[in-house]
Amino acid sequence: MKILVINCGSSSLKYQLIDMENEEVLAKGNYERIGQENSFLTHKVNGEKYVLENPVPSHKEALEFMLKQLLHEKYGVISSLDDINAIGHRVPHGTDIFNKSVLITDEVIKEIASCRELAPIHTPPILNGIEACKKVIEGKPMVAVFDTAFHQTIPEERYIYPVPYKYYEKYKMRKYGFHGTSHRYVSNRLAELVNEPIENLKTVVCHLGQGASLCAVDGGKSVETSMGMTPVSGIMMCARSGDLDPSIVTFLMKKEGLTPDEMEHILNQESGTYGISGVSKDNRDICKAEKEGNKRAALANRAYAYNVAQYIAKYAVSMNGINAIAFTAGIGENQGSIREEICSYLGWMGVELDKEANNVQGEEKEISTKNSKIKVWIVPTNEELVIARDTKAIVENL
Repeated sequence: MKILVINCGSSSLKYQLIDMENEEVLAKGNYERIGQENSFLTHKVNGEKYVLENPVPSHKEALEFMLKQLLHEKYGVISSLDDINAIGHRVPHGTDIFNKSVLITDEVIKEIASCRELAPIHTPPILNGIEACKKVIEGKPMVAVFDTAFHQTIPEERYIYPVPYKYYEKYKMRKYGFHGTSHRYVSNRLAELVNEPIENLKTVVCHLGQGASLCAVDGGKSVETSMGMTPVSGIMMCARSGDLDPSIVTFLMKKEGLTPDEMEHILNQESGTYGISGVSKDNRDICKAEKEGNKRAALANRAYAYNVAQYIAKYAVSMNGINAIAFTAGIGENQGSIREEICSYLGWMGVELDKEANNVQGEEKEISTKNSKIKVWIVPTNEELVIARDTKAIVENL
């Protein structure tokens, strides 16, 4: 069984074509900076990497271009789209309607669309991806794997918001959390790496990408996470504000005469490290600017690292201790300077970083010293494999 996994982020499209007989990745890639003038696709087959500059305005065009690469005369891995048996989609928000992965039907698509206002940046590209697949790869079963499902184990007192309870009853206004597929994979993979039953571990997973969230995983279950009802809350991100004084929102709306949609755009697209630095929505650009002496870029990175470290410390309360910290996703896997700055705040907890070991990108590796009381790892995420496994399990039972 060959499964195509589609993972649409706010400005990216990751994909893998996986042969589930042996979980071999036949091809994979990442379309980056979608919607920007310098968007490009990195397509990988048999260890060879092809970087294809092809600016696209939206995820729909990105998907169409990606499918052409799977069929490419030189480096394609299938002869026809009929070779694809099923498609798995990462879906950001399932509210409390979906607590597990499901076969995509017209009714499921409607339910996903009903969550649009809770994940306004992510849901449209996900829906576009689903609709494009329905048209281009007609008749293939598709499965939705929800980021929020992993967090359904968070206790009620931790997901409820301190606003009038009637709004929870009326609008289901509560913490849901995101990146659950990544947190699920990384926490399980870390247990394998340290050779410990996951039931014995108290792990903080730091999924630090353009979107970013932390998760306290106690015994394999999510018990707390930084994102809330929407993906804009929690730690500051590349362009999202994260947590802030809620009155800032109403203050700015009054002072600037902003509509709710305009304010939402500022919080999602103009804030975070981009808002502070004024440089870019890409952390690589901010780190480069910092090295060149840009003071606002340096301030943005310091504020970011401090913010992440604060959340790690909070999760010691959530789990009554921490055994391990795992860094994952684009920034977490590749920016050693950010990891070092975060860990510099955690020495009081017994975190001791091995600076030489930390000088690495994208590798599965322990980066703490032997004396560190809390082990620190880089664990590259593999949301696609989790999605493929869930897709296979559902499709096999049709």
